[in-house]
Amino acid sequence: MKNIRNFCIIAHIDHGKSTLADRLLEITGTVQGKDLQNQTLDDMDLERERGITIKSHAIQMEYKLNSETYILNLIDTPGHVDFSYEVSRSIAACEGALLVVDATQGIQAQTISTLYQAIDHDLTIIPVMNKMDMANAMPDEVEDMIVDLVGCDREDIIRVSARTGMGVEEILHAIVKKIPAPKGDPDAPLQMLVFDSIFNPFRGIIAYFRIVNGTIHTNDFVKFMSTKKEYNADEIGVLKLKQQPCDTLSAGNVGYIISGIKTSSEVRVGDTITHVERPCDKPIEGFQHVKPMLYAGVYPVNADEYEDLRSSIEKLQLNDASLFYELESSAALGFGFRCGFLGLLHMEIVQERLDREFNIDVITTVPNVNYKAYLTDGDVIDVYNPSGLPDVSKIEHVEEPFIVAEIITTPEFVGQIMKLCIDKRGTVRNQVYLSETRLELTFDLPLGEIIFDFYDKLKSISKGYASLDYYISGYRPAKLVKLDILLNGEMVDALSSLIHVDHAYSFGRRICEKLKDLIPRQQFEIAIQAAIGGKIIARETVKPVRKDVTAKCYGGDITRKRKLLEKQKAGKKRMRQIGNVEVPQSAFLAILKVD
Repeated sequence: MKNIRNFCIIAHIDHGKSTLADRLLEITGTVQGKDLQNQTLDDMDLERERGITIKSHAIQMEYKLNSETYILNLIDTPGHVDFSYEVSRSIAACEGALLVVDATQGIQAQTISTLYQAIDHDLTIIPVMNKMDMANAMPDEVEDMIVDLVGCDREDIIRVSARTGMGVEEILHAIVKKIPAPKGDPDAPLQMLVFDSIFNPFRGIIAYFRIVNGTIHTNDFVKFMSTKKEYNADEIGVLKLKQQPCDTLSAGNVGYIISGIKTSSEVRVGDTITHVERPCDKPIEGFQHVKPMLYAGVYPVNADEYEDLRSSIEKLQLNDASLFYELESSAALGFGFRCGFLGLLHMEIVQERLDREFNIDVITTVPNVNYKAYLTDGDVIDVYNPSGLPDVSKIEHVEEPFIVAEIITTPEFVGQIMKLCIDKRGTVRNQVYLSETRLELTFDLPLGEIIFDFYDKLKSISKGYASLDYYISGYRPAKLVKLDILLNGEMVDALSSLIHVDHAYSFGRRICEKLKDLIPRQQFEIAIQAAIGGKIIARETVKPVRKDVTAKCYGGDITRKRKLLEKQKAGKKRMRQIGNVEVPQSAFLAILKVD
């Protein structure tokens, strides 16, 4: 056990985490020859294209120092704010962390929040300053920030360039010297933390674990403590580039277990595995059920593809346990699913994967957060979509989720960022200078206001320099109304939204104007209306495509022309009664970007 080192890499999105992992694998000889490629641990095409880590990975390396061989277990973590729970479980499985900071950008919000989690878990922090080969690197300024944040000495900060390999050997020395060996008793009852799982179509779900106490052998009878399910450990092993089976693993090790599990809900990140015959007293602390942050309806473009969509979402959920779904139907879109996502990035990724991996075109409705409706009879119901909101007469009040948002930026953009947050019904909590050129702003914001375009706006007003991290702080009462969109007097439920009363009129008017441009013209007039309850608050009209029926009248009495126009008018009226309006997919997307 004294030669094992378990560590993770903490970094903001795009600070060079995956490239640094590549260099570590290369120098330790874990990956060689044709297996060596950029972003080795990111095995999804989507991850490579976007340059982000979506699914965390783990890999074991061997490193020789002073004639001793050390086993280094790298537990990779995603860098985006949407996946913060997965990051927290990876941190719980380690004794140390590499804090990677981009020398050209300095410290970002996600780095700080993940660092605090690591410090709470008593991890040894090794500060690393990456991208030292870049012409616009600011090593001295960024060093000051790291010293202020971590409280380390300047000499402790390792300057590296993950792209060229400069300084990476020094990191490996620091991992061996500074990170402590895992503690744990190999003879105690078995206690293993599940920090990730993947789905294999032939073997079922493979759970990745870190053994805190005890020893596991192949074919042991084990149970998962949160689900109370029991299985045989058909295969256990360590995670090299390929899985490597072995007969026994004891405290301090990181590995995988295959037990032929077929349903993703039976393996939960953060769960504890123990022996059935000699179980441990209590599970490892920190386990939570992952709760979706926002909900949206996902419908197939072709109604015939409903069954294909169902099986695709089921398969996707096996690889992405944080995706939640249930059946839903809509008058406008037919049968589909109400899906729960961790955030907008997660929603985008799921859409993209459905398209790429399963070749299914889907329509996604306006995302909503989970509101709580308190009724006059004392009941409380969760409202996931606008059509689930009860009648106004039965509601006492509605509560919406609030978040604490931490934004790190340079002083020149503070005014614009404050205006953006206040426009989104936010209130300022705190303002702290991290250095002369960096400060952290903390806001209370309603979650419903930030799920659409907040992140894009934040990036554009700060020229990409501001970074955001947030966590749910609880529910507060809110004056919300249900805004319905009517086409020709028919309500389109998929376009309904729950919105704050102060913004309802302007939002309704903007949606009507947007839909007027997007809905194709028909042979008859289309009325687009926004309504709150029975009150119409905005209207636009799509003019009909019409033939000039009076063209054949030249000269003569005006009554002839009038008669032809009246006849046409009657025809249009009849057409309008039986005609139905097709709403294009672009209309659903446009509502997300209404500004």
